[in-house]
Amino acid sequence: MSGNDPGNQGRSDEDADDVRLMRLVGRGDTVAFEKLVERHQALVAGTVARMLGSNSDVEDIAQQVFIRVWKSARRYVPRAKFTTWLLKITRNLVFNEMRRTKRHAHVPLQPEPGAEDPPLKDEMNLAPDASVLEMELQRTIEEAILQLPETQRMALVLRRYEQLSYEQIAEVLELSVPAVKSVLFRARTELRSRLSKYLG
Repeated sequence: MSGNDPGNQGRSDEDADDVRLMRLVGRGDTVAFEKLVERHQALVAGTVARMLGSNSDVEDIAQQVFIRVWKSARRYVPRAKFTTWLLKITRNLVFNEMRRTKRHAHVPLQPEPGAEDPPLKDEMNLAPDASVLEMELQRTIEEAILQLPETQRMALVLRRYEQLSYEQIAEVLELSVPAVKSVLFRARTELRSRLSKYLG
């Protein structure tokens, strides 16, 4: 049975190309490595930023992910999609970073009063109220996501921002598909209660 879904076909071609590049990287091919980094940088950096907040060392951690890719290339076996394997490395480094910062600092859940930047006045001459509210809602959603437990946070980020399937998320998090659905349900319930004043 050959999958006739063109979207799927494109994705498997891209995955085959990733695997081909990884084989070259395993032989020390730096050009192939640069191509892989270019292709997947947005996925890795975006996931790191959404997991840790954009004021963290996103670039540093994204770089560490690709250093791991380089170091593991010779041992790489394409059991899953390349991006799934890449996101597993990302997950490990992000979770390590979350545990490290939790040990070293207590992040206040509420921003200090007066610490918020005043919303920018309508530079684009949009209806300022609507755009400020939209920005505030986005920021509130991002802050609420940052307060979720790590597994819920990762599942939500991969589903909401990277549009991964339940199966792929299950592989990245090393959970069963029903467990992923349950984690996502808890994450969404938690978000909904934190955002209730906006959704009212």
